[in-house]
Amino acid sequence: MTFPTHDDRPGATAPTTAAAPGDTRRARRRALGGGVGGYFVDQFDIYVPVIALAPAMSYFVPRDLDASTRVIVAAFIFTATLLGRPIGAVIFGLLADRTGRRRSTIIAVAGIAVTTLLIALLPGHGAVGLWAVGLLIALRFLDGVFLGGEYTAAIPLAMEWARKDRRGLASGLITMTSPLALCVISLLTLGLLQIAPAGAPDSAYSTWGWRVPFVVGALLAVAMLVYFVRYVPESEGRAEQAAAQHVSPLRELFAGAHRRSLLQVFVLMTGIWTVLNVTVSVLPGLTSSAAGFSATQVTVVLAVGSLISAVTYPLAGMLSQVIGRRWFYVATGVLVVVASGGTVAVIGTATGLGGGSAAVLLCVAFVVGFIAFGPIAAYLTERFPGPMRASGYGIGYSLALVLPAFFAYYLLWLASLVGTALAPAALVVIGGVLIAVGALLGPETRDADMTAA
Repeated sequence: MTFPTHDDRPGATAPTTAAAPGDTRRARRRALGGGVGGYFVDQFDIYVPVIALAPAMSYFVPRDLDASTRVIVAAFIFTATLLGRPIGAVIFGLLADRTGRRRSTIIAVAGIAVTTLLIALLPGHGAVGLWAVGLLIALRFLDGVFLGGEYTAAIPLAMEWARKDRRGLASGLITMTSPLALCVISLLTLGLLQIAPAGAPDSAYSTWGWRVPFVVGALLAVAMLVYFVRYVPESEGRAEQAAAQHVSPLRELFAGAHRRSLLQVFVLMTGIWTVLNVTVSVLPGLTSSAAGFSATQVTVVLAVGSLISAVTYPLAGMLSQVIGRRWFYVATGVLVVVASGGTVAVIGTATGLGGGSAAVLLCVAFVVGFIAFGPIAAYLTERFPGPMRASGYGIGYSLALVLPAFFAYYLLWLASLVGTALAPAALVVIGGVLIAVGALLGPETRDADMTAA
């Protein structure tokens, strides 16, 4: 027997017959599989420009461009994606709350596949001049819109199908794909650089090597598109709820009864994203300087740290199921302040740090800096009611990306207060405090009824 199909047209109603237990279990597995695969696609696509494009920037910008301008261009390519994600969360959150999670996910994943493939086909500066980097930035922004739409719809869909007592584990299984994606793209780029050396605009890597990860990303998105179309059902009763609701999710989140919920989530997520940005963007360079690591050695250590971190995500999700989401995040904030802040301070101030010690410290910082993402899918979806769950989750998750995206400027300000060596550690401490305070401002959500209208 197969589970009942749902008409996801606006205003359509779900069937009233209850699904058999076997059908429900199958639907839960498939929805969770969609959440896991979709989030991997999202995170793979996020890390591609940070890692795979860095050795090929001479393909997109003039070789005589000064170093500082190159850094600004590279940063803006990444920032363009971040700016697109909140917009995608608003657009696709409304679509998901009004017409269903499944339809919204399918449209977003299709958009990811198309934009990622178009990036892989871009010409370089030698062919079209500054249009090369302009098109790259524009496509990364559009890609960010679709990426924001994917997790805004797919994760609430997976969480609404998950059993209440297993939402923490389900969340960890979904979000663990973030460090796994970082590991995969790091190893893929490392392997490509061995067979297609980088350097000049006409080098093998600059000509075709960087395109491979983008083609892989597009193919992954196509695979997930087929999976959602063929296998993933809509949340039970969600079409009826969407048709019956008479309130605007955006009005409720920004000016209505749930604005405090959104503000509380914003504080928590701002802390989480701040810690992540320092850990991913600043810490590898600090470690390389302290221990004298080569680029290859740093990549290997990052891959190991990412794999270790991935294992902790489901464990963190299950721990939050035992002690509660609220106290999990309070404890995580304290742990970030003490362990991650201390580790970053040691790495930033050390001279002649041994390779083994540096690798261990970097792995510790990765594990502690990322652990907050374990239960985040469960916590944020539990935080908002069904009629605005997708919008609340997507906007809360994405809008908080904006302020931490300017972390480089905060580091300059902190450097004037505590010195350049301790500035990254100070910013991590601030992030940890925001996590703890954000958690304290919110209620416990572990027992939330996700089936309620």
